[in-house]
Amino acid sequence: MGKGHTLIVMRHAKAGELPGGPDFERALRPRGERDSAAAGRWLASRGLSPDLVLCSAARRTQQTWRWLSAALDGAPQFSAERTLYQAGSNDVAELVRQTGEQFGTLLYIGHNPAAAGLVELLTGTEPEFPTAAIAVIAFTGTWAAAARGSGQLVESWAPGLAP
Repeated sequence: MGKGHTLIVMRHAKAGELPGGPDFERALRPRGERDSAAAGRWLASRGLSPDLVLCSAARRTQQTWRWLSAALDGAPQFSAERTLYQAGSNDVAELVRQTGEQFGTLLYIGHNPAAAGLVELLTGTEPEFPTAAIAVIAFTGTWAAAARGSGQLVESWAPGLAP
């Protein structure tokens, strides 16, 4: 992607219901496991591997990362953040701005509407963002300078699309 930084925004993969249970504990369905693994293969085919992963602490987002990461090289720093479970797009953008400059590629795995909202906020492009969707955003400046419209949507992927 050249100089600058790359932000990979991913919505968690398809999860099942948990009747009577907390939403936070919903687990991936078999389709979600397959889609997460496919997402990892797609990222690997593009040479995209995160240096840092910011992930909602919800069960389904962490499972998404486990299935996705199997296809990637390296061992990025990983942080499961409870605050990302109900965060809005502005909250996530603030965490992006706080990212250390030593991290060239950041992967955020979270929930909608925050994930799609983050892509729209940073690129001005309103994406369709089904479960397991990915948007790759390039920045020419620092993480701290990541602001409305400062990123460029360079690639996207969703389950069912050709790899």
